[in-house]
Amino acid sequence: MLGELAALGTSLCWSATSTFFTLGGRLVGSVVVNRVRLALAVVFLTLAHGLLGMPLPWGVGGERWFWLTLSGILGLVLGDAFLFQAFVWVGPRLSMLIMTLVPVISTALAWVFLAERLDFREIVGVIVTVVGVAWVVWDQGRTTSDGRPRHRYWSGLAFAFAGAVGQASGLITAKLGLAGGFSPLSATWIRMFTAALIMWGAAVVTRQAWVTVQRLWANGLAMRYILAGAFFGPFLGVTLSLVAVQNAQVGVASALMSLPPIFLLPIGRFVFKERITLGGVVGAVVAVAGAIILTVG
Repeated sequence: MLGELAALGTSLCWSATSTFFTLGGRLVGSVVVNRVRLALAVVFLTLAHGLLGMPLPWGVGGERWFWLTLSGILGLVLGDAFLFQAFVWVGPRLSMLIMTLVPVISTALAWVFLAERLDFREIVGVIVTVVGVAWVVWDQGRTTSDGRPRHRYWSGLAFAFAGAVGQASGLITAKLGLAGGFSPLSATWIRMFTAALIMWGAAVVTRQAWVTVQRLWANGLAMRYILAGAFFGPFLGVTLSLVAVQNAQVGVASALMSLPPIFLLPIGRFVFKERITLGGVVGAVVAVAGAIILTVG
């Protein structure tokens, strides 16, 4: 029961963190949000290592650092840069719905680069997920009654898809870095740490580091949103996901952790004032069902 509750809590955390990052990004911009949340995530994950009595993974080997650094670049620097801008343009509900394609893209990449075979269940999961996402995109794209410009809608979806590709690529390279039973928490720390170094190094070179500090100093509300998002995502969400995998069957945990597009339906309606149609609800359920088919087994 503990594992199932932790998995459900993970989905709630992913829903909360995408909401908070959307609210923060609309105040100070998606690049500032990504930059700051990486730094906060490193702090939270370092505290998590201390609380669990785990040493920081400084001496784990150059090859592991290479794959996890590459994973951080693809998933956290590039992928999340696209995703956070999608949050700003189309909101967390549609963005996280597009992210249900991550298992689909990961399966395709594993088939191409890792020679992993696709069985009948995985093929069905791919088809169901794509149909569900396409259903919502078509249904939502018929109208812009919620005030969103049509070009911004399609640009946001394109950025969300690019974010999904980045996340999937990050997962494939992370799998290579996790070889040999390496701790997922320590792997997450390496990914976050190297991504934060790259993001802040680029900010220093482009003279945006102090600009970031100034924008947050002038907007305390945005800072609170980013702080909350970093707490619920890289810290609490990651921790609960590990508890879920350790204490529940992986298939059950994966299924329960695939629910953010469902939880974000009321958030989209009441927090972001989006138009939620029956077709949108059914499509989201179908997409999540496809993701569950892909991950369970």
